[in-house]
Amino acid sequence: MSSQSGKSNPEVQAVSQEASSFAEILSEFEESHKQESGARKGVVVAVGADLVFVDVGLKTEGALPAAEFRDEAGNLTVEQGDIVVVTITGRDAEGYYTLSKLRVEKPKDWAGLQSAFAEGRVIGGRVTGTVKGGLSVDVGVRAFMPASRSGVREMADLEKLVGQDIQCKIIKLDAADEDVVVDRRAVLEEEERRARQKAFDELKEGAVVTGTVRTLTGFGAFLDLGGVDGLLHVADMSWGRVAKPSDVLQEGATLEVKVLKVDPVSRRVGLGLKQLTPDPWSLVEEKYKAGDRVRGTVTRVADFGAFVELEPGVEGLIRTMDLSWSKKVRKPGDLVKPGDLVEAVVTGVSAPNKRIGLSLKQALGDPWDDITAQMPVGATVEGPVVRLADFGAFLELAEGIEGMIHIGDISSEKRLKHPREALAVGQRVREQVLEVDRARRRVRLGLKQLEPTSIDEYIAEHKPGDRVSGRLVELRAHEANVELGEGVTATCRLTADHEAQAASPKADLASLTAMLSSRWKGEGAARGRREPVRVGQVRSFRIAGLDAEGKSIQLELAD
Repeated sequence: MSSQSGKSNPEVQAVSQEASSFAEILSEFEESHKQESGARKGVVVAVGADLVFVDVGLKTEGALPAAEFRDEAGNLTVEQGDIVVVTITGRDAEGYYTLSKLRVEKPKDWAGLQSAFAEGRVIGGRVTGTVKGGLSVDVGVRAFMPASRSGVREMADLEKLVGQDIQCKIIKLDAADEDVVVDRRAVLEEEERRARQKAFDELKEGAVVTGTVRTLTGFGAFLDLGGVDGLLHVADMSWGRVAKPSDVLQEGATLEVKVLKVDPVSRRVGLGLKQLTPDPWSLVEEKYKAGDRVRGTVTRVADFGAFVELEPGVEGLIRTMDLSWSKKVRKPGDLVKPGDLVEAVVTGVSAPNKRIGLSLKQALGDPWDDITAQMPVGATVEGPVVRLADFGAFLELAEGIEGMIHIGDISSEKRLKHPREALAVGQRVREQVLEVDRARRRVRLGLKQLEPTSIDEYIAEHKPGDRVSGRLVELRAHEANVELGEGVTATCRLTADHEAQAASPKADLASLTAMLSSRWKGEGAARGRREPVRVGQVRSFRIAGLDAEGKSIQLELAD
């Protein structure tokens, strides 16, 4: 009966329900406290300048200092969506859970401290304040952390650690004196080593990664790839020629590069920048053809020729023999210098061998193309003697054109044993063109041909219309050769009424005597007829024409 009355009493029923609700609340609190006390995974939902907010699966989000996610350079290493492991350490005034990245707990007694010290295990602690020479850290007992082992360099950064949960190792433990010294720097260095190893293991040859230029050297640049250094050699910076890395990069610059090589033994990483763009040599056979005229800049000069950059990464070679038509070029540097802009003709292209042959002299034009117009046979030319040989002398007639005077054509006065008896290197000489052979690129010259001869002197002393005497030395149809003096021969035109007949030397002498005698006596005129022409006759002639250049004299009979 009592039980029934108890159930029907509203007050008793209310007390019973209140007790039940309190028990449930207490149970939920203990369960949540139990969950909160351990490490858990969370998702980063927001990243601020000072705080990072994490969803830890409870009704309220948690927050922890952004400083715990900054590297030594001060850069944040976390972003929205990242998974992090945190420990709930409490709640702040705004109701957010306070979190810590620590995965370790504080030792609960001296036995735990001794075990951690002996094993070199990482423990958790909270920085409580600054003291002389370092920081005070709560690791279950009061411990000292020297400033040099804090992992920070500046005093201002040291003070920022106050109030933060840290990870550290015990490096000194004296239970009798209650002296505990901890080290945070060793833990940070170990984390950094693991991060570098992880970053190194993730690097794959052929991958494109982002790096920051850390240091420039004479041979390249070292890039920070997120804890791993890679070398970008100067040869891999550009397809074009790079004189020094500072011409292309600056320290602190961020750029994408390609991983060329990863050496796990030496832990060296080779990087490339130019490999992100096509090799220009893959297109040269389409862009450059033999015979094309191209322009480029001389990049360097060697003993065998000059290199010309046609475009970044593509160079052609002008060999010494293709620099000039002249044989005087002994060194390429005598004609071109680095930085010169030149025009050349492509002579050949080999993309597999990365070679393009160029010719500077072909772009200037072959001087032998119009040699016959410039120097016809019989023309008088002038040039310096460039060299002497046993058989003759070579003269420079124009750029790329040399002529040769045979030793027999140097002088008509005496027989020479060597050209040096009449000529010297550097001496300027006027000579006559005797022969031009364009196919063999030869010009034969004569010097003695320009020396005054007996016929030159004779022509200089006479004029057309002058009466002269001469001896007939040869008769041909309608003309005769007449000797006017030693070495002077002329041509006489014969008319139809002159009867040519041969005569012996004696007859010639007799006829000459008879002719002279008859002229003295006037018998020829009395007879009223012409004396027949015969070889050997001495007759009177009239000069009909003089050709000084052709060295010829035209005569006509004067009687």
